[in-house]
Amino acid sequence: MTATRAVAAPLARPAGSAPLLEVRDASKLFPVRGTRRWTHAVDGVSLSVMPGECVGLVGESGCGKSTLVRLIARLLDLTGGRIVFEGRDIGAVPARRFARAPERARIQMVFQDPADSLNPHFTAFDTIADPLRRLGVMQNREGLRDRVREVADLVGLSRELLGRFPHQLSGGQQQRVAIARAIAVRPRLLLLDEPTSALDVSVQAVILHLLADLQHKLGMAYLFVSHDLNLVRLLSHRVLVMYCGKIVEAGPGHAVFADPAHPYTRALLSAVPVVDPEARRPRIRLAGEPPSPVDPLTTVCRFYGRCPDGFDRCAREMPVLRPVGRDHEVACHLFESPPLQSSDSA
Repeated sequence: MTATRAVAAPLARPAGSAPLLEVRDASKLFPVRGTRRWTHAVDGVSLSVMPGECVGLVGESGCGKSTLVRLIARLLDLTGGRIVFEGRDIGAVPARRFARAPERARIQMVFQDPADSLNPHFTAFDTIADPLRRLGVMQNREGLRDRVREVADLVGLSRELLGRFPHQLSGGQQQRVAIARAIAVRPRLLLLDEPTSALDVSVQAVILHLLADLQHKLGMAYLFVSHDLNLVRLLSHRVLVMYCGKIVEAGPGHAVFADPAHPYTRALLSAVPVVDPEARRPRIRLAGEPPSPVDPLTTVCRFYGRCPDGFDRCAREMPVLRPVGRDHEVACHLFESPPLQSSDSA
């Protein structure tokens, strides 16, 4: 079950401004131990995030979502491609040095499990104050105390809890501390990696409302990663669908959810629980398993073999993202014009 209580509509997507973040043909390969082979976790991904926008990134476990977010957060080094933030190629800065880069304070991250991401030896106060001290945002003791209290109020964390350690807090309180830590330095981009998946359903709804409220108040841009399409639907202006290291569909949230183009997106949406029987989609059950990410063939669609609409060309050529509507793109040969199915099957 998913938290689906009404959430305030996202801020209108800014028009005419330059992207806050641009990822261009990013890739991340990990060596397979004891071999000369490589795991392609992220493979030629491009995306953008506008100031104040929320972009949802969805896909099943293991598709590369978290690796992509860690590349953007500069916790991992790129194998190839660029990451441009506020006009600067931060992808060229080694991850080990990015902690001292001026952009560090402007890109922050909220991790999946607050119990694992919080230092067990830090009180809630020290956790929130830590980035303020480390990034040189604030050193004055009185100013630091006031900022921590201000941020605690913003996330709805009682000041009485600031002296407690993580094990003395509930899961929802821990995640409020984690969010407060991330926004304390007033970032422009907040990376949210499955921020509610470790929480109870009722707490998920509360945290989702909190994130929507914070975006309205602070104007931050979000990259919201989740396997839960209902959560992404509630919070995001645009949606990116990822499969086996690649973006297979990208578009406005209303377009992707109302008229999904890629067969994989349609399969994902068909599995989403819907209360209204008339709104339910016929269930699409995919055969087989995702292909191995180890040295995948570059001439075959990653979805070939599972796709209910696949045809000969899918086994010979990797599709690229192409327009199928206003700001809506899909990587699928079915949407080429003119369609090539007939010539392949002749």
